[in-house]
Amino acid sequence: MAQQKQFTLEDLNFGGRHYYEMTPERRHYQWWGKQLLRLEVDKVSVIDRKNTETVLFTLDDLEAAMPKDEGIVGINLLNSTFPYGEMSCALIKTPKDRVLFDFKSRKIAWRQKHSGSLEWNKESRSDAFSKDDNLWIRLSDGTECQLTEDGSREIVYGRSVHRNEFGIEKGTFWSPDGTKLAFYRMDQTMVADYPQVNTFGRIATHEPDKYPMAGMTSHEVTVGIYDSKTKKTVFLNVGDPKDRYFTNIQWAPDGKSIYLFELNRDQNKATLDCYDAVTGEKKNTLYTETDEKYVEPLHPISFLPWDSDKFLMFSQREGYMRLYLYDTKGKMIRKVTDDTAKGIANKEYIVRDILGFNKKEKSVIVRANVSQYTSMNIVSFSVDGNEANILDGGYGVCDGQLCEDGSYIINQFSNPNVPRAYQLLGTGMKKAERRDLFVAKEPWEGYAIPHISVGNITAADGKTNLKYREVLPPDFDESKQYPTVLYVYGGPHAHLIEDSRNLAARSWEIYMAQKGYIVYVLDSRGSENRGKEFEQVTFRQLGQEEMKDQMKFVEYFSALPYVDKNRIGVHGWSYGGFMTISLMLNNPDIFKVGVAGGPVTDWKYYEVMYGERYMDTPEQNPEGYAKTSVIDKAKNLKGRLQIIIGANDPVVVPQHAMLFINACNEVGTQPDFYIYPGEEHNMQGHMSVHLHERITRYFDDFLK
Repeated sequence: MAQQKQFTLEDLNFGGRHYYEMTPERRHYQWWGKQLLRLEVDKVSVIDRKNTETVLFTLDDLEAAMPKDEGIVGINLLNSTFPYGEMSCALIKTPKDRVLFDFKSRKIAWRQKHSGSLEWNKESRSDAFSKDDNLWIRLSDGTECQLTEDGSREIVYGRSVHRNEFGIEKGTFWSPDGTKLAFYRMDQTMVADYPQVNTFGRIATHEPDKYPMAGMTSHEVTVGIYDSKTKKTVFLNVGDPKDRYFTNIQWAPDGKSIYLFELNRDQNKATLDCYDAVTGEKKNTLYTETDEKYVEPLHPISFLPWDSDKFLMFSQREGYMRLYLYDTKGKMIRKVTDDTAKGIANKEYIVRDILGFNKKEKSVIVRANVSQYTSMNIVSFSVDGNEANILDGGYGVCDGQLCEDGSYIINQFSNPNVPRAYQLLGTGMKKAERRDLFVAKEPWEGYAIPHISVGNITAADGKTNLKYREVLPPDFDESKQYPTVLYVYGGPHAHLIEDSRNLAARSWEIYMAQKGYIVYVLDSRGSENRGKEFEQVTFRQLGQEEMKDQMKFVEYFSALPYVDKNRIGVHGWSYGGFMTISLMLNNPDIFKVGVAGGPVTDWKYYEVMYGERYMDTPEQNPEGYAKTSVIDKAKNLKGRLQIIIGANDPVVVPQHAMLFINACNEVGTQPDFYIYPGEEHNMQGHMSVHLHERITRYFDDFLK
């Protein structure tokens, strides 16, 4: 080990000065119709069937076409797109404009300002943008139209709503032809302000967030539709929007109707509804799903490119997230992603995303963990028949981008043996056509790399198989005993172990192992990618079943001869911070040291949508809220506990940490506390290096 190079946090942490030199090389590929392109900072090349690259155009070519007073400062070609397969045009952003560069004629074919841009439509070349809290559109000829006039921090237009839950990532939605714009309007006037403070001025200033806590008054959302031809806006006639969630907006292919899922505040009933895009009136309800715990729509419907009267819909109603084929009258035709399809090894798989369609073969291309639940494969499913074809190698974590007609896909993947690679995959149903494009070298060659492996353990329920990760020091000696840290998350919509590079071990785990620690990680029940029953075990009792699984795991590894059971620590962030404190207070004689980052300490101080989905309201579930709170358990603290937060955290607000510390003060226990002024829920940039050095020092001081 002395002959090998040692990592620093500047090497390993994403905010580190050498981080990008220490990660596997990335390649940037794009499709121009069916033509594969490779993008570099200063050039774009065409790739032929033999992987030969021929330069298509360069940054110098673009500079020659630009007005002489503009130049190319601040421009690179890595983010170029090629929206028109039939046209020789690249869409490129300059510091002020988006331009269509005709790389055959070497001329600028079109340009448009992009300030405040929210969403651009390639068909009409119209741009939805925000200015002075209001929503505007910019037409292809540069004409600007103001859509709203009462926008403010309390009346929000064209932005993500419902605190980014239910798969919502944006607030504007262009019709297929780009002539109509659907948009969210969120009224927050009735929502309580959380008093965030900016402490960087001579006098601190009040900069509040709107933060609806569980059981409290939430915001009200409506959906507007602006028609650029008539210059008129209509709002969907949904009735009183109070205590209702609207999500997963999708346009009909003809632009005459709009579809969305509505969810009640209890989140146990979802409906798929269709509205008239001209009048705003509701046309019909196509589908209703209920669940005794919760329903969570995360994806809009997807219309078939070859049949505008049929669409695919995600649902977890049978236990696993799958795709179902429906017609526009609401009739279910068949389940498309079936368990019995040929080639499916993991019958308990979930469909993660739709990547697109192969129009010729009438198949849908998805990401799904069909080989084993720790992988994520690219799979082609026949829409009309019971066929499936795993397009990738079956082992690893994949993601892809389809060409225009869906016949080929670029697969970016990694697995424990391949740090990063790119393949060209055919999407046909009959055979798996694969061509390697690039395999990155391992950038850690010559370094002291820990020993990383995975194993299996039975959950506390006595029947469910769980995966764990073990990270051992590079110079591991089985005859010695090591200080050991359990890294924990455990919450919904996350997993910590997968078949990617280093088995998804985090950089901090690598760093700690190098410093002589053993690090363990377990994906307990309640985490993702294992189906509804596995996830919903947390309902109305967040942290409880997860703790049972984690403690079963601690019991297992603390009995290993090389683990010092008197030097066991625990660390996690956000939900993992909540789990860290919960584990320490409920098992005070087990954990000597803990570091809890951004921790929830009582779920009644968390936000409405997430909190009520898993816990109901404090009024509906007082026992659950009392049981899961760590505030009244402050007296149980024995070990050394450090709490770290961002001073302006808008996700897990600082009140969580303050109330817990106050409880400790009152009962005489002694946690440590560190705060990052101006930072939010996660430390950004180089501040993350400082954070992880602080976490490491705490374990060095009190565990090692």
